[in-house]
Amino acid sequence: MLFQGAALFDSLSVIENVAFGMLEHANAGKEEILKRTTECLALVGLKEIEYKKPAELSGGMRKRVGLARAICMRPEIILYDEPTTGVDPIMGDAINDLIIELHNKLKVTSIAVTHDMTSAYKIANRIAMLYNGKIIAVSTPQDIKNTNDPVVRQFITGAGKGPITEGIDFEHLI
Repeated sequence: MLFQGAALFDSLSVIENVAFGMLEHANAGKEEILKRTTECLALVGLKEIEYKKPAELSGGMRKRVGLARAICMRPEIILYDEPTTGVDPIMGDAINDLIIELHNKLKVTSIAVTHDMTSAYKIANRIAMLYNGKIIAVSTPQDIKNTNDPVVRQFITGAGKGPITEGIDFEHLI
């Protein structure tokens, strides 16, 4: 899983963060763990930073370290929690490209939770929308973009008025 805030251990180096799951749960020796962690860091475009601490990294680099940690365990499914939150649009697009690249290289199922519709349209082949605890739409990105459903429409356009915000008095919220 790639957590929204990367969820790295501040006291551990990058390589220790990436190796953490393997040290705890994999039946592998130190040489195998070092080899896999180095490979995973290379897959996410992070070479030669193994001994830096998370505080020394940019937000995008921390996200990629978290992703390296997730793929090191060779999962069948990767869950992405708001993968582009907290990074600038350029880094967000780079993270989207990395998600697509890893999906294709590793043949892993990817599930992303996001409010970033640009990201959803780019990385998804299917989009599901939750509203009031229920899935109200499941379709291709193109069909979601072209929907006539008023709730989905309001969400994807970011409109301030519509069924989602009906009855909310915004003047008294601030």
